[in-house]
Amino acid sequence: MTRGKTESAASTQADSAVIEALALVCVAKFRRDAEVDANLVALKEVDAWSQGDFIDKGGWASVADSKATAQLSSVARVCGEILTKA
Repeated sequence: MTRGKTESAASTQADSAVIEALALVCVAKFRRDAEVDANLVALKEVDAWSQGDFIDKGGWASVADSKATAQLSSVARVCGEILTKA
């Protein structure tokens, strides 16, 4: 494997790890919400393509770190996947 491919693979793996970690934080925020039961029902009623938007609009995927902002749609998507499978 070339150096460039190795670096690219490492970067992709690191991004995936960050997204997964932030998604777990998102899940915890979602579950602490006072309206968790109603929100979970509403999340499950939304089609899979829109679940990330639902999570994002609810603010559960938000983070203070501006570097992670570019990954928020991925975090929200993974968060929604985890919540709907639970």
